[in-house]
Amino acid sequence: MGGVLLLTAACSDDKGSDKGSSNDTATAGGTAAPGQTSAEPKTSAAVLTVEPKDGAQDVAPTNALQVAVANGKLTAVEVTDKEGKPVEGAITADGTGWKPSAALAVGMAYKVNAQAKDADGLVAASTTSFTTLTPDKKISTNDNITDNATYGVGMIVSVVFNKDVKNKEAVAKGITFATSDGTEVKGHWFGARRVDFRPAEYWKPGTKVTIKYRLKNVEVSPGVYGDVDKDEPFTIGRSQVSTADSATHQMTVVRDGVSSTVPVTLGDEKNPSWNGTMVVMSKEKVTRMSSETVGLGGEYDIKDVPHAMRLTTSGTFVHGNYWANPFGKTNASHGCVSMQDTKGGGDNTVAGKFFNDSMIGDVVTIKNSKEKTVAPDNGLSGWNLTWANW
Repeated sequence: MGGVLLLTAACSDDKGSDKGSSNDTATAGGTAAPGQTSAEPKTSAAVLTVEPKDGAQDVAPTNALQVAVANGKLTAVEVTDKEGKPVEGAITADGTGWKPSAALAVGMAYKVNAQAKDADGLVAASTTSFTTLTPDKKISTNDNITDNATYGVGMIVSVVFNKDVKNKEAVAKGITFATSDGTEVKGHWFGARRVDFRPAEYWKPGTKVTIKYRLKNVEVSPGVYGDVDKDEPFTIGRSQVSTADSATHQMTVVRDGVSSTVPVTLGDEKNPSWNGTMVVMSKEKVTRMSSETVGLGGEYDIKDVPHAMRLTTSGTFVHGNYWANPFGKTNASHGCVSMQDTKGGGDNTVAGKFFNDSMIGDVVTIKNSKEKTVAPDNGLSGWNLTWANW
């Protein structure tokens, strides 16, 4: 694009004598008198270059806008959208360049005003405008958080996309967390469509958390952009961490430092429970459980399992059990942690009380089972990865 140059010119009063006098310094036509030269306007040697070109359309919101100068230094760069909102950015230390500090908005008109000076202090200026593209393709973004809800100290935020993400780093930068106590939160990718977020250790009770999505202007894959710019606040509630021991058939529940023990039954020899740390993903007062949904054929189909809390996507639950009574003595389940209950689910049963005192995000760890450790992407089981590997 071409720069508009500010010119300097000298002005003076004509104090010569009447026309025809022997003291005239210039003719009526402006011809200089002998021995004098006319005052030529000086042009700045600074050459401004602004990309994209003036009037450009369908400009990419990232890496397309930049201002540079040759034979001079930038003195001011102002970029504003059609609403007059400024775009943040900074002139480089050597004064020769400027770029925005973040992606521009999609489908937005922008104006760029830039100024520079050469070594003599002469100013060059430029004013241009352009419009960013409106995406034809967008990616759908969904997570497991409800606005203003309260979760347990083990809560992991899981974000799932409906298309493969190629630019994972840009997407991760577009999902940030603000926490009331400064807790650091990091993301970990499981494949191309899922990224989970957690702190290094369990959340502290009472922590206020806000997820800040800024993905609308992020090109997540070639030609595909994010679909959401929003904030999602939630709160961490009291602490409850339970440990079910396959060897003793007991589950220790520690709630805000107070410990209690509940008799349970876990996976039997043929169907041992996963070892490792899991998180309550959902709660159902009554649900149906069928062995066919977990690849066990037609071994069971119970239409009214009470007080069910899901721990893994593969089918592990903590739930009530009214059809058998092995609690605290043997392991007789198909991999779940079950405890005493009544048909229909009573609030005063062992399972009913535990269900009512539990919330999504509570931690349940199983130990001393013959099964291997649960995979970190099976439910919200990311706590089984070390922070260094997260």
